[in-house]
Amino acid sequence: MKKYKIYAVQHRRKRKGKTNYRKRIKLLLAGKPRLVIRKSIKNITAQIVRFTKKGDEVLATAHSRELEKIGWSLPKGNTPSAYLVGLLIGQKAKKAGINDLILDIGLQTSVKGSRVYAALKGAVDAGLNVSHSEEVLPNADRISGKGIADYANKLKGNPEEYKKQFGDYLKKNIDPADICKYFENTKKKILEVR
Repeated sequence: MKKYKIYAVQHRRKRKGKTNYRKRIKLLLAGKPRLVIRKSIKNITAQIVRFTKKGDEVLATAHSRELEKIGWSLPKGNTPSAYLVGLLIGQKAKKAGINDLILDIGLQTSVKGSRVYAALKGAVDAGLNVSHSEEVLPNADRISGKGIADYANKLKGNPEEYKKQFGDYLKKNIDPADICKYFENTKKKILEVR
């Protein structure tokens, strides 16, 4: 049994497991705006956030749903979509005059070649200066969706499994084997328009 009733209560976000304050303070001490990348099963979000005394200030945002306006009608939670979101946030950052950033992946586990690093690759290809290691970035085939296209071609012999895996594509009358073409077209539009 405790002898004293007085104890320190942790911050609410730490108690709920939403913020690692030790990691956050290290990012803030860099003195640069952060490139915050968050992923869910179906979407990717990228934001450029600057710390102020009043709290974090969002300078630019890109979300995978924005890709629909540009012509990307494919699923928005995959690696090619993540790269395109990174490219989009990079174009928005350049427009706002932001160049030097630091990557903030939050509580997500760092995995080589993941969607988080695909978004980072898109931002770097757009011209942003974000310190990173080349080893963590996914290769060009993975970014362009070549792996998805190859898998679709492999499954075409099994119609039931093919329909199960690529139902979202088939509902929109899109052949998953053509994902590389859609990727290149959308990439050109982002670089031209934004």
